[in-house]
Amino acid sequence: MIVYLIGAGPGDPGLLTLRGKEIISFADVVVYDYLANSSFLDFAKPDAEIIYVGKKSGEHTLSQDKINALIIEKAKEGKSVARLKGGDPYVFGRGAEEAEELVAAGIPFEEVPGVTSAIASAAYAGIPVTHRDFASSVIFATGHESPGKNGTAHDWQSMARSGSTLVFVMGMKNLPEICAKLIENGLPPRTPAALVRWGTTAHHRSLVSTVKGLPADAVKHNFSAPSLIIIGKVVKLRDTLNWFEKKPLLGKGIVVTRAREQASDLASTLAAQGANVIQFPSIDIRPLDDYSDVRKVLGYIGCYDWLAFTSVNGVKFFWDQLCALGLDSRALAACKIAAIGPATVQALKAKGIKADFIPERFVAESAVKGLCSLGVKGKRILIPRASEGRDVLPDQLRQAGADVEVLPMYNTVPNDAHKDEVLEMLEAGAIQCITFASSSTVDNFLRLIPAATLRQHPEVRYACIGPVTAKTLDRHGIVCDYQPTEYTIPALVNILVKEL
Repeated sequence: MIVYLIGAGPGDPGLLTLRGKEIISFADVVVYDYLANSSFLDFAKPDAEIIYVGKKSGEHTLSQDKINALIIEKAKEGKSVARLKGGDPYVFGRGAEEAEELVAAGIPFEEVPGVTSAIASAAYAGIPVTHRDFASSVIFATGHESPGKNGTAHDWQSMARSGSTLVFVMGMKNLPEICAKLIENGLPPRTPAALVRWGTTAHHRSLVSTVKGLPADAVKHNFSAPSLIIIGKVVKLRDTLNWFEKKPLLGKGIVVTRAREQASDLASTLAAQGANVIQFPSIDIRPLDDYSDVRKVLGYIGCYDWLAFTSVNGVKFFWDQLCALGLDSRALAACKIAAIGPATVQALKAKGIKADFIPERFVAESAVKGLCSLGVKGKRILIPRASEGRDVLPDQLRQAGADVEVLPMYNTVPNDAHKDEVLEMLEAGAIQCITFASSSTVDNFLRLIPAATLRQHPEVRYACIGPVTAKTLDRHGIVCDYQPTEYTIPALVNILVKEL
């Protein structure tokens, strides 16, 4: 048994440490709070117990005492516990209090430092907390001291006259008092001051004012917790060094409907442009219940003239079964390989296979035209794919005289796990675009969230990876707003960057 107190960072999932990710991947129990990015839960093993203990001002899922009791209880069950805390556990994170409780209970623990929001949020807003021309020191302070204290531990006079950058966390409730105290103790009222809300995340916003004007400007621009308060001359650099807020999709809510196994490239590319990505895998990829028929076919794979792969999943499951038979790419020596789509091409390359044919356009119709030009009449063609899929490719190849066999390798099934989340975000006006990368994602998404519901939100835009997917969307009575000329994930992202 052991408890890991992990600093989950300020919100950007890329700022979680490698050590933190490693522990999450093997922990039996993951306990996370309000400021820890829930995407980190994707790193947890499938059978891990996930417990949310979120705490924010005025809303506590569990009190601190109950959180302490919970992690001790789970550890005493002989489990390894990953306790995720926003920022760094020992920087205004009450991590030391939890550690003391663990020591008292005789439970071993490890503290894993994290990137604190007190530095990272300022940096993402273009505000370095130190600069040789403006501040040679920085003071970090809590804006919310323990209610059990007599008076305050802050030396306001020293702060006001220090010339240091002043950074207050958890201070929005007391913002007027903080600014007033500093001015009363000698800080010039026109000293630059800033707020950074939800720093480093897709919801990131910042505001620059003066220490005197900051409380009123916070109300005017609707800044509330969690916001970082930064006071000092370094704030002058915000307009020059503000790189994060220049991201073209910052704050845009974009739904990714691909299966989770395929979504990472689209989701990560959109997130890199600042988007608030809502992953809604409307389908799950599941293995077949029985692969005996597949293995029979693979036993005489050399009898086929062509293997036509239409997806990354087709490649993955095909190779899994090939390996299960003790075979490898050498078994395909007599076959020519066709690959539709750049991701499929790369998946084959990873297996040591260079495709003999790649269509100019990444749709079945273009593949048929290209293969027919190579002469498929009388050729045996095997298409490993999902158990349900479009029949354009096999049907038209048969019409061209080919002997075509479709080999189901996996199933696609609807997934409604994120339905309520998306409906809530639609109602809140937090979704600007919904993306579709295949016809199956359109059908499954609209099975879960009907077109009639979507039409109640005319502000939402729709993006499809290609014309086939767009036609499927149109059949449901919804017009595709954005479609790239090249049917790839990078092209889809580029058009969203340009148009949204």
